[in-house]
Amino acid sequence: MAIIVEHDKRKHEILQKSLDVFIDEGYEDATFQKIADRCGITRTTLYIYFSNKHEIFLGSIKELLKNLETTLSQIVNNESLTAEAALRSFFDCLIDQCQENVKLFSVLLSYLIQIKKTGKDPNDRVRRRVIRVRHHMTTIIIRGIQDGEFKDLPIKDVNEMFYGLIEAAIFRLAVLNAADISDIKKSIDIAVDGILSH
Repeated sequence: MAIIVEHDKRKHEILQKSLDVFIDEGYEDATFQKIADRCGITRTTLYIYFSNKHEIFLGSIKELLKNLETTLSQIVNNESLTAEAALRSFFDCLIDQCQENVKLFSVLLSYLIQIKKTGKDPNDRVRRRVIRVRHHMTTIIIRGIQDGEFKDLPIKDVNEMFYGLIEAAIFRLAVLNAADISDIKKSIDIAVDGILSH
């Protein structure tokens, strides 16, 4: 049992350190050797845990999203918050994380462009990675409608509106190199105000 725990612990450490390599080098220039060097292990040892760079990259993204999803789940499940307060906290947390991980989004952008060049659907990849985030948003929206805090609007449309604002924030950070996205936060506040029933 201890061997499995150590294996999982080492794998987790590799994923955390490799994320820094992808951020520093970019997806295309990050190599197995650079990842192994950053982790203080040999390439042969790295192959015990991962079969290729793509697998490491996806694992790193999952690790990051898992931490974010844990924080967002705590907001969603905090029954002391009104639906409005939960939704505002949810977006504050999400936008702050986007801003903190701006370099990662640049790496993701180049990765998604590379996927598109191979004829695969980048939208499908993104959709699979953000499904839990969208589910959390939907949960808060439904709660707000049921509690009478939010207008009885089509849930899917409200979710799509907020998701579009999040995408806009990520686009501004990753593509336009915007240092300040306070205008996105203001837009989200206006959108939340717009669905309030009072």
